Amino acid sequence: MRRLANFCYSHRRVVLLGWIGILVGLFALSAALAGEYKTEFKLPGSESQAAVDLLQEKGVSERTGFVGQVVFRAEQGVNNAPVRQTLEKFFSDIESRINGVQVASPYEPANSYQVSSDGKIAYAEINFSDRNNEQYIEDADVVKELHKEVQAQAPEGLRIELGGDLFAEQPEFSSEVIGLVAAIIILLVVFGSVLAMGLPVITALFGIGCGAAIIGLVTRVLSVPDFTTQVAAMIGIGVGIDYALLIVTRYRAGLHDGLEPRDAITLSIDTSGRAVVFAGLTVVISLLGMFFLNLDFMRSMAVGAVMAVLMTMLAAITLLPAMLGFVGRNIDSLRVPFLHSPTEAGSAEGNRNSFWYRWSRVIQSHPWPALIISASVLVILALPAFSIRLGFADAGNRLETDTTRKAYDLLSQGFGVGFNGPALVVVRTPNGASDGAAVASLKTALEGTDGVASVSGPIPVADGQLQLFNVFPETAPQDEKTTELVHRLRRETIATVASSTAVPALTTGGPAFVVDFSDYMGDKLPIFFGAVLILSFLLLLTVFHSVVVPFKAVVMNMLSIGASFGAMVAVFQWGVGASLIGVGKEGPIEAWAPMMLFAIVFGLSMDYEVFLLTRVREEYDRNGGDNGDAVADGLAATGRVISAAALIMVCVFGSFMLGSDRSLKLLGFGLSFAVLIDATVVRLVLVPSAMELLGRANWWAPRWLVRWLPTIRVDTVEQPAGGGGS
Repeated sequence: MRRLANFCYSHRRVVLLGWIGILVGLFALSAALAGEYKTEFKLPGSESQAAVDLLQEKGVSERTGFVGQVVFRAEQGVNNAPVRQTLEKFFSDIESRINGVQVASPYEPANSYQVSSDGKIAYAEINFSDRNNEQYIEDADVVKELHKEVQAQAPEGLRIELGGDLFAEQPEFSSEVIGLVAAIIILLVVFGSVLAMGLPVITALFGIGCGAAIIGLVTRVLSVPDFTTQVAAMIGIGVGIDYALLIVTRYRAGLHDGLEPRDAITLSIDTSGRAVVFAGLTVVISLLGMFFLNLDFMRSMAVGAVMAVLMTMLAAITLLPAMLGFVGRNIDSLRVPFLHSPTEAGSAEGNRNSFWYRWSRVIQSHPWPALIISASVLVILALPAFSIRLGFADAGNRLETDTTRKAYDLLSQGFGVGFNGPALVVVRTPNGASDGAAVASLKTALEGTDGVASVSGPIPVADGQLQLFNVFPETAPQDEKTTELVHRLRRETIATVASSTAVPALTTGGPAFVVDFSDYMGDKLPIFFGAVLILSFLLLLTVFHSVVVPFKAVVMNMLSIGASFGAMVAVFQWGVGASLIGVGKEGPIEAWAPMMLFAIVFGLSMDYEVFLLTRVREEYDRNGGDNGDAVADGLAATGRVISAAALIMVCVFGSFMLGSDRSLKLLGFGLSFAVLIDATVVRLVLVPSAMELLGRANWWAPRWLVRWLPTIRVDTVEQPAGGGGS
């Protein structure tokens, strides 16, 4: 690390130009070679996927392109002459204005089923042919404009809404920009200098830009969900600014202690830079664990997040020292009036006069109450996590002002709450008409199943080799009873008929896929959690040569993650305070979110653990093994930067709650809450109290284990040979 720091300092112009070249080159390659973003949820080995594969094998592939709806309600009845005239003109305008679009009107005799039984609610299907994502957006905007025009001229009593994700309301601002602005303000408060503030921001932007360009290239080989770049930006801004903040803070402290700029850069990279590398690799390892899920879209999201973290980490240890070389002693120039003086930036002389030193001594004076109270808070917050229900959100979770939510509610009113999420039963009938009795028997059994509102079909396809049934539940797609219905259909209804008639059937469609995906993720979560925990334990064991430190870190990180999961369940699943962050309706937790959250949060939690404990260990080795002083001095030296870093992450992650996408709201809430809890309750209360109670035992490890372990130093202070004890 010293050689790297010296190289970047001595060749700062080359390093800076190199990064500019890399950024421009990657963007050029991405612009030329990037593919389309695709959100494909395929689940190999599941019954729902087997049914889809069977349909494709028989040439009955799902309709390509996007399917939306025009849903309308007329108090005077949908067949009222002015109403019908208005709607038919609307449908005609859509088809004439947009190429490759067909509208299946409820006014066509074959589509009479698209009118509700009371004749007041109906829907038309808008079928887009397959096209690129940009064209979808442009065509959707045309439909939205036509919708505004027709609604403004509609007869009294006629209400028209648009259904489908493509028509969902989009925010008129970028949440990433809001998070970045918040980070800039916090950095100004922390450093009191425009120049010192700008370095972490520039470093993070270089890393994020490179990461985003690489994600564009990944679309050529993987199916990358369209929100991957936003997730990567969320993580990249947070960790990128945090990593640079840690290094700049150590650099300024070195200058204030009288070091020359070259020596201060070398010290910051050789200490804080090591912590950044270790912390960044921990996040990367956690994210790469998602590759074992065998799900393409999870792998794509993992790759996107990994690229963002790796590039920001590399920028922090190469580009940042080069820019510090240009800045030199002018780091505190361009000061902001009324903010703290440069001497408060963490110099050795000022640490013992800081709030954080005094705070640590207060906690160390009352370790048991601090430990019990902080642990109790975390356990209480984590309790709702035991009630977590995995699933997927839909238009029913959007705000009531969103046209897609209104369309969803109208369809529920007119056709039943289960209309928005029917299950599809695919029946094999290789003998054609001779299997008719078995098919009829299955339909009777389906209609008689508890929880089924209605059944449509059978619909013969593939020259009679397959028969399709649409099964409409009595409950909403996200309702737990709908999940129970899918299991009941498979394990009881269909299994019983299949055993007596020898006609196999598979269940797919929205509810079935949600059940299969949720069950799959639920089965994999314990394995994934265990693998990440064990690997993190081994990494910390190797770094600190202590059994107690990694065990304590794993337990405490699990407590902070559990608290985050609990808060997430309370807000998004139970609806506690959901309206405050713009969640229209409570619902299940996104099935992919817990694993993604765990990977990111555990990695970030380890960041703070490494930042704090490396400094504590450094002080422990420096003062000859006085644990109490080491904890107080370590917290005093890192408390300010950890708090500032956490506040930046909370603002960056929290800004994603301002958007309209429920998945991003959930991810932003979970990450920001976890970081907030980890950097306050855990790092500033639970860790110092536990370390005070454990004393020298914090650094204990059997001598035979210490001799066997390799030495990976995150800090640069020499440790006594032999490690912790026998």
